[in-house]
Amino acid sequence: MNKSLPPLETLLFQEIEPQIGLVTLNRPDCLNAINDRMLDDFGELLRCLDRDDAVRVLIITGADRGFCAGADLKEVATRAQTEAFADPESFLRLVQEKYSGLILQLRGIRQPVIAAVNGAAAGGGMAIALAADIRVCSPEAYFVASFINIGLSGGEMGSSFLLPRMVGISRAADILLTGRKVFGEEAGMIGLASRVVPAENLLEAALSYARLMTAKTVGGLKLTKRALEQNQTAPALEAAVNLENRNQALMVFSGEFRRLIGAFVK
Repeated sequence: MNKSLPPLETLLFQEIEPQIGLVTLNRPDCLNAINDRMLDDFGELLRCLDRDDAVRVLIITGADRGFCAGADLKEVATRAQTEAFADPESFLRLVQEKYSGLILQLRGIRQPVIAAVNGAAAGGGMAIALAADIRVCSPEAYFVASFINIGLSGGEMGSSFLLPRMVGISRAADILLTGRKVFGEEAGMIGLASRVVPAENLLEAALSYARLMTAKTVGGLKLTKRALEQNQTAPALEAAVNLENRNQALMVFSGEFRRLIGAFVK
C-alpha cells in the first residue's frame, strides 16, 4: 500500500498492524484544521485505499491534542479574495463541493472507517467523525457543529443527514441549531460515540474494533458497509431485504462462505 501512495503533506499514513491503516491529521499547530491541501491529500489517500484490499480497516485520528478544528478559517479568509468566492457558482464548484466530497469519499470507500476522536472535532472535523462507521472518543474530546456559529447553515458536509440517524431528530436539532459542544460522556450516552475511554486507551479501543473486523472477509465487510449506507434511504423494508438478499447470494458463491461453514460439519 505504502509503495503506491503519493507524498502527503498534511496527513500521516501507516499500517500499524497487518491490514489496519492509521491516518493521522497532521497540522497540530492549528488543531489539524482542514485546508485545501488536506482535502487533496485525503482524496489521493482514499482513492488508493479504495483500489487496494491490503488495508481492510481504516482508523482516523488527529495529531497532538486535537482531532480536527474544521476548516482553516485563515485560509478561507484569504481565499475569499480570489475567484473561488467570486460568485455562488464558483464557490459551489471550487470550495463547497470539494469539502463535501471528502464526506462522500469516506462513506464510499470499501473499508470500514473508525474515528478515534482525541480532542476537538469541530465543524468539518465533526463531519469527518460523523462519516466514520464507528466513533470512539475520550471524555475530554468534544463535538461541535460550529457552522451556525460563523453565520452558515448548521446542515453542512452531510451533518443534517448523518447526525439525526445516530442520535434522533430532536437531539440533532439541539446540536445543529445551537452550535454547542457535546463532550465525550454525553456523546456516548446519546449514541454519537460507540465507546468512551480514557485518552491513553483511545487507539487501543479503536484497534479492538479493527482487529475484530480484519478477521472477517473482504466481501463481507464491503457489502455490510454498503447495505448500512444504502438502506438508510431504502423506501421500504422490502427494498432493504432485496439488497441484503443480493449481497448474500454474492457471498454464498464467493467461496469463503462454504470454507467457513465447513468447520461446522467436521
